[in-house]
Amino acid sequence: MYSQEIMQRGEGPIVLKRRQSLLIGTVGEGSVMGLRKKDLLGLEHVETDEISLILDTAASMKEIIGRQIKKVPTLRGKTVVNVFYEPSTRTRTSFELAAKYLSADSVNISASTSSVVKGESLKDTSATIAALGADVVVLRHPMAGAPGLVANTVKAAVINAGDGAHEHPTQALLDMFTVRERKGGLEDLKVAIVGDILHSRVARSDIWGFTKMGARVSVCGPSTMLPPGLEKMGANVLENMEDALLGADVIIMLRIQLERQQQGLFPSVREYARLFGLNREKLALARPGALVMHPGPMNRGVEISPEVADGTHSVINEQVTNGLAVRMALLYLLAGGGTQ
Repeated sequence: MYSQEIMQRGEGPIVLKRRQSLLIGTVGEGSVMGLRKKDLLGLEHVETDEISLILDTAASMKEIIGRQIKKVPTLRGKTVVNVFYEPSTRTRTSFELAAKYLSADSVNISASTSSVVKGESLKDTSATIAALGADVVVLRHPMAGAPGLVANTVKAAVINAGDGAHEHPTQALLDMFTVRERKGGLEDLKVAIVGDILHSRVARSDIWGFTKMGARVSVCGPSTMLPPGLEKMGANVLENMEDALLGADVIIMLRIQLERQQQGLFPSVREYARLFGLNREKLALARPGALVMHPGPMNRGVEISPEVADGTHSVINEQVTNGLAVRMALLYLLAGGGTQ
């Protein structure tokens, strides 16, 4: 039996068609074709059909974003609470807009302006949010595993918006969505991830996501920034950037976290830019039509040159737009949009 969810818009209904094979979960008071778990904590344990469902749903959500009247009543009566213990522009703003466009009520909490500064624990903060009736909690936290702790504390759906150096699943989903939209698919593509792999939650989620969907992932960076165990995740580990870029279909450049450089992981920013920065000469090693991506914010002139960041291969601004569509899709799927 196929299910259809209809969201009203100006010129007529948008119909989200779901595949029978994905009739898995139960959300709210009714059954919907959705994700197997109530939370999205990372991509390591998400199945390929669930990733496909999220990307397919995001395609429908992107159609809403392009309209003059963007708001639809799908999540009217639902409440989304964004809890950010770290600074964010793209992720936080896109989750805020995603909730608004789906007509959910949204509340934003920053650690610096909450009872956290008075010593309140994450568990107690989560219990308070749950007691106030949140349906979805979006959490960014500097400690790996924090979203899992919250998920075990509250009945609300929990979305990991980045936890320490663990995962950033929504970034990887928007990366995959952008590539699939541009390339028509993900299978057999060569994806090169370059930069500070050691501290990058984006890299970990991208490795899990792209490899699950059939892409061939290589990671590259200074040896001091290549943690052990990457091969077990399915990635090919390289220390020479030219080798990583040769024949690449997709290049994902990671931000050098300059705030961590007191650890002495490389001699100087200038040397890093020379060896691992993406410029036109290095980009020429990739396949014609290769996509250049960056999760932001960028250090222009360090991990990526301005001419490449603003060039024809760059889809960095598209990533931002697609991030909104992906986060709308996740709120829809996890908050029980369309349930009776």
